[in-house]
Amino acid sequence: MDRLILMRHGKAEQHAASGGDFERALAPRGQSDAALMGKVLAKAGLAPDLALVSSARRTRETWDAAGPAFPKARAEPRRDLYHAEAQDVLAAIREGAPDSGTVMVVGHNPGLHELALRMAMGAAADPALLAKLRGKFPTSTVAAFSIDTDGAPTLSHLFYASENGGQGGE
Repeated sequence: MDRLILMRHGKAEQHAASGGDFERALAPRGQSDAALMGKVLAKAGLAPDLALVSSARRTRETWDAAGPAFPKARAEPRRDLYHAEAQDVLAAIREGAPDSGTVMVVGHNPGLHELALRMAMGAAADPALLAKLRGKFPTSTVAAFSIDTDGAPTLSHLFYASENGGQGGE
């Protein structure tokens, strides 16, 4: 893997009709922010080859909204990414990631934010970018990492929907 992209799902409805968290759908704001972030990533040249997507409804819908920006990407739904902790997200990446190319994970907080922080603090990151990442990881946020030949990550991009014409937010 040459690059890793971590994307938090878009803003979701408060309650699913079924009452279960797993089936919460994206709110209209979440759909538009997810689509926007797909375009932002594509414009920045950050297109995934493989997307590992939590099988929860809101993450699947996030990929459905962002995915058209990446026509060559293959998506793989993963139940083990639903509310996964940082180490579980990392295990899913190690299990599913090819040797080269770009892998994207569409998942949930707090696991994605924790993983992004751990990875960013483990390498020489831009201090301003790291400070920004420490502050928050709202819905539809994307953190992108370059992975060197030894497997060491470097935070290269941090995108918030609210800074790119979307609404963002928790």
